[in-house]
Amino acid sequence: MSSLRQEVNEQLALIAQGLASPQRLEMLEYLAQAERSVDELSQLSGLTVANTSRHLQVLKQAAMVVVRREGKRRFYRLTGDDVVTLVSSLRNTAEIHLAEVERLMHSYLTEKDALEAISPEELLERVQQGEVTVLDIRPEKEFAAGHLPNAINIPPDQIAERIEKLEGNQQIVAYCRGPYCLFSYDAVKLLREKGFEAQRLEEGFPEWQAAGHPVQQNSN
Repeated sequence: MSSLRQEVNEQLALIAQGLASPQRLEMLEYLAQAERSVDELSQLSGLTVANTSRHLQVLKQAAMVVVRREGKRRFYRLTGDDVVTLVSSLRNTAEIHLAEVERLMHSYLTEKDALEAISPEELLERVQQGEVTVLDIRPEKEFAAGHLPNAINIPPDQIAERIEKLEGNQQIVAYCRGPYCLFSYDAVKLLREKGFEAQRLEEGFPEWQAAGHPVQQNSN
């Protein structure tokens, strides 16, 4: 006869199973930015539609995503900001205990980490005082689904052509999808090369929202 502990652990194992795939973790990252259709997730992840659907069913069984139907199309979104927090905790544990993660971060981010980051709390204070221009370096759809208050959207493929139009008399803070997203790193590097005073936000939009900080959405 199973105990309460055993039955609860079985349910917890469903969540662990949901996280036990690099493809599903990648999908959760995309869904943390905006609701996505199966076809869109298939294109973003480079998987077939059938394989994408199988991964989404595992995430749905683990109660990390919910589905919305619109005709024959299915759209998925996260069940809550707690999913973002769960993945962040997994990432933090990996950074502390897995040597390979440390090696990868050293390999990819050593030079980029020289670009000083700003905390969400400090950014909030500077925004309230009108001291900074905030740049959202994500695709337009993700920006429309939610962004930091008064942020300006410059999609990754438009940074070089639009950067010259920014005002140079204010400090600029850039952010993107999360701590492993390189869009904001590249934007800050380019801004500094052009003579701007620029920093990046420590994490990304999903972490900002999950922490309960203010968010804006574009009206339809």
